[in-house]
Amino acid sequence: MSTLATSTPQPVVRPSLIWPIVMMLVGVLAVMLPMASSIGVARFIGWLMIFDGIAQSINAFRPNGVGRLWWKLAVAVLYLLAGIYFLLHPFLAVMALTFALALFFLVQGVLELSDYLFIRRGQKSSWVLLNGVISIILGGMIWRHWPSSSLWALGQLVGIGMLMTGVTRLIMAVAIRKSTGKLRNTHVPEVQAA
Repeated sequence: MSTLATSTPQPVVRPSLIWPIVMMLVGVLAVMLPMASSIGVARFIGWLMIFDGIAQSINAFRPNGVGRLWWKLAVAVLYLLAGIYFLLHPFLAVMALTFALALFFLVQGVLELSDYLFIRRGQKSSWVLLNGVISIILGGMIWRHWPSSSLWALGQLVGIGMLMTGVTRLIMAVAIRKSTGKLRNTHVPEVQAA
């Protein structure tokens, strides 16, 4: 008795090329207009804080929640007030976020350097060292020129991040499209069972 094994065609996933290109264009725009993009980031974070404050206040009254009601409400009010403050005073919010960004880069750089000391005999450990040094330099540049660095740092870094993410996604999408095109053109032979 022989049976034919047929393969059912699987749907081919073709990632969009539009979204990576849009992300790259928005990234270039953010790099070209760093102050506007910095204010946009501050407003976005302000809205996130407001929505989180609302969610925290709803969560405070859940019957199975963990923690005291007054503490949860205090956290919710703090998020709400910080979000409203970020929306009402975007330039001060940009300054605060830039300061936090400088601290983040400095701490990340120190941690990367300490990590390098433990793994320096490993393969590719020089990349950890390079990342740590660049993070410290970047954090130091932002810190040294703060608060004037608030005018460019946040928007530039967000723009560069979006641009690089768009480039990466575009490269990945093209590679996936090429590989699925090769798979689609190959013929799967039928197998007969004995």
